[in-house]
Amino acid sequence: MTPINKTIPLSLKVIFTAFMSVLVPFYWKTYGPSNFLYFCDVALILTLFGIWTENKLLISLPAVGILIPQFIWVVDFVGGLFGFAPLGMTDYMFDSNIPFFARSLSLFHGWLPFLLIYLVYKVGYDKRAFRYWTVAAWILISICYFIMPAPGVILENINAPVNINYVYGFSDEVAQTWMAPHLYVVFLMIGLPLFVYYPTSRALKRLFYN
Repeated sequence: MTPINKTIPLSLKVIFTAFMSVLVPFYWKTYGPSNFLYFCDVALILTLFGIWTENKLLISLPAVGILIPQFIWVVDFVGGLFGFAPLGMTDYMFDSNIPFFARSLSLFHGWLPFLLIYLVYKVGYDKRAFRYWTVAAWILISICYFIMPAPGVILENINAPVNINYVYGFSDEVAQTWMAPHLYVVFLMIGLPLFVYYPTSRALKRLFYN
């Protein structure tokens, strides 16, 4: 499948930029700069640059990295709407103790994958995205594991994230115990490219590469 044409509508660029102009300062003030180490936030920033430059690589990178995880988020969120979130990863979206505005911004997890598919459809897919995103993910995982706070750590900013990108497991309260911590990180660094990024890249290449 080839792109419709190269041009991304100006209205879409403006709307996305307006959203980012709200999200970035709010997240920076509320959660701190470390929040932008999350794969999904990196994807947002790359999309912002990609949507204006209409650069295949800048749009393909976040598509490879976050399509599958964000679709899982969507499934979990829809389940939560009916009272059962299968993985619990979107439980915070239904927590009334978290300000409604913050939860509203977090809805980007739900629409970003669909936006990225549309953008790749418009400009095409860059096959370099798989290896470049893999390297970027390895760097982010290393930073989050060796430098950023682990689960259960009490921070001065109580809203600042811990266990960024789930490098200690899926709980922000306690680290996973089913394998050694270093082994778990190695598992992430091998498993994500093998089971998430590569299948996504193959699908996007098949559909949108030209």
